[in-house]
Amino acid sequence: MTRVAAVDCGTNSVRLLIADIDPAAGTLTDVERRMEIVRLGEGVDETGRLSPAALERTFAAMRGYAELIDRHGAAGKVRVVATSATRDAANRDEFVRGVVGVFGVVPEVITGDEEAELSFVGATRELAELRPARPYLVVDIGGGSTEFVLGSTSVEAARSIDIGCVRMTERHLKDGDPPSPEQIAAAVADIDAQLAAVRETVPVDEARTLVGLAGSVTTVSGIALDLPEYDPSRIHLSRIMAAQVHEVTRRLLHATRDERSRFGVMHPGRVDVIGAGALILDRIMREYGFGAVVVSEHDILDGLAWSLV
Repeated sequence: MTRVAAVDCGTNSVRLLIADIDPAAGTLTDVERRMEIVRLGEGVDETGRLSPAALERTFAAMRGYAELIDRHGAAGKVRVVATSATRDAANRDEFVRGVVGVFGVVPEVITGDEEAELSFVGATRELAELRPARPYLVVDIGGGSTEFVLGSTSVEAARSIDIGCVRMTERHLKDGDPPSPEQIAAAVADIDAQLAAVRETVPVDEARTLVGLAGSVTTVSGIALDLPEYDPSRIHLSRIMAAQVHEVTRRLLHATRDERSRFGVMHPGRVDVIGAGALILDRIMREYGFGAVVVSEHDILDGLAWSLV
């Protein structure tokens, strides 16, 4: 058994997984799985820079994670990655120096293709038990980007595109409470144009099962399941029908901020961006013709953890 720690710093959240991995048995057991919404990518789409406030929120969360890593004896095997917002930022060196100061390791600012492969590994290791039809299209809807990965047992094709719940909110939906039909239409047009580009490199029509990852997807699942509070055990490997996704998306886009905050599964930090995140999932299912999505709580963090053994 090997104890490892993985940290994923995305556009919207910073997450930690401390896990025990048994390579011989092929098992990963959670010791700690944490998430804090820090909105690192706030304003990056417009300014091209990580703001001082966003950096400090992120480093504060990381300092708490570093304490947990030390407490659980995982400091010897730590991997830290950063994704969309940091790739786009002109001052990403400030982020790198801060992370080294907290964890003592250099964060890897990974490419969209690397992100896609790690997400695929993390998401699909447990799917064999469900026996869903292959190949899978694994979709990781982040804050600044969305990754599409097609494969059965390994990655066959992948594409990362610059649509995410934070980026689409800041571009199209931030001034409406709820957003206007015109704002929603502009977001749809932007998303659909990017989805058309995915087809250039990923043969999405070959996929037989859609697998959805990350907070936007798991929150939509929790609302569709009418959960009174966020319950990962109920959400993980749930199968949500397209009609349910469409209805949840409609409800979120027509709700005020206060109304969205009342959903029991809603993380407070996701209230402002969940409409855009749901809309991305909704358009993926409409444009690519999927009748259902299998929702996974396991993603790039799990892929990172497996990479350490």
